[in-house]
Amino acid sequence: MPATAHVAAYVALGSNLGDRRAYLARAVAALRAHPGVARLRLSSIYETAPVGGPAGQGRYLNAAAEVITSLPPAELFRLLMAIEAECGRQRVVVDGPRTLDLDLLLYDDLVGCTPELILPHPRLHLRGFVLVPLAEIAAGVVHPSLNKTIADLLADLQGVRACGATPGRELAGLRALVTGSTSGIGAAIALAFADAAADVIVHGRRSVDAANAIARQVRARGGRSAVRLADLRSPAACLQLADESWAEWQGLDVLVCNAGADTLTGEAAGWSFERKLEELFAVDVSATVALCRSLGQRMKSAGSGVILTIGWDQAETGMEGDSGQLFGLTKGAVMAFTRSLALSLAPQVRVNCLAPGWIRTAWGESASDVWQQRVRRETPLQRWGEPQDVANLARWAVSPAASFVSGQVLRTNGGAIR
Repeated sequence: MPATAHVAAYVALGSNLGDRRAYLARAVAALRAHPGVARLRLSSIYETAPVGGPAGQGRYLNAAAEVITSLPPAELFRLLMAIEAECGRQRVVVDGPRTLDLDLLLYDDLVGCTPELILPHPRLHLRGFVLVPLAEIAAGVVHPSLNKTIADLLADLQGVRACGATPGRELAGLRALVTGSTSGIGAAIALAFADAAADVIVHGRRSVDAANAIARQVRARGGRSAVRLADLRSPAACLQLADESWAEWQGLDVLVCNAGADTLTGEAAGWSFERKLEELFAVDVSATVALCRSLGQRMKSAGSGVILTIGWDQAETGMEGDSGQLFGLTKGAVMAFTRSLALSLAPQVRVNCLAPGWIRTAWGESASDVWQQRVRRETPLQRWGEPQDVANLARWAVSPAASFVSGQVLRTNGGAIR
């Protein structure tokens, strides 16, 4: 791989251990001080979520640099490795945390491969955390293998993520907490997120076995997972869940407040109206408010995030009977809160409410023929919704495809309008 007198090479810089900004600054200073580097131009510094690797990693600072150099590519590569070593870089775990990561992305228009170096970098066009800063300083540079500019590659990647054309990847790098995710709609959402490459904290009230079972399924789909048990009827437990979940992966990108009190089946079905209201208000309303306010403010301070709450389609239209009054009151409160929260956390955090209609959860499975017929009569698509129907909407709502959607109540109810 011969070098010309001076060529433009492009380097990606990243750090997620220790004083991240200081490590990037040390790398830039070392490159500028080398006699084989004529000049260096640096992009802005971006903070991004880790992609892949072990659980517990911190967020990255990423940048890109244009290096005008007389060094041959192999020597430039060895210089980058030496700078990494001087900054304490250790290669112990694949995609593990690192003080400094320096990747040689492009070297002029060279295409080649040696045992230690492949040019262009083989994953350059797949990494948003590389393309975004690179496009800032080299938008018109042409990838010599793909024959597209860096700007075009970034647009292609963003378009793929927006339309979901790469199944299992549009939520890559996002860290999510889904409350009430040991069964039903919550479990479906957790697994849908995992299918889209998100990392998921599974929350349950008391069944560690059920939570671990969902967490194993998340990991089987390739994502990281953790389990947190908390009784959301307790304000202290809500705040502890928020603290522990935020600490698990040094931040969260997505919160889904799905947990809700079951007052339709089991012993609770025989409770008085007043006791059911107390239970529903504690879990569905107060816990949602506490978690959203605590984690939402942290997301806003971090600069980004998405929150989903769970309402009910008939809270807006009304339904007769005790259950209609109970769920209309509590879910209506959640829907109203969601709209105001969206205004409070904008523009950094998007907040929406999913309003399911007749979904076949535990109560729907055992509902009488009268209710089975009513569901079909009131649903234009003439079937029960499934937890997966809600999960599909949730997956879209937290994705980049929904980046201009906030403060909305999104119904998933088979077309019902009353």
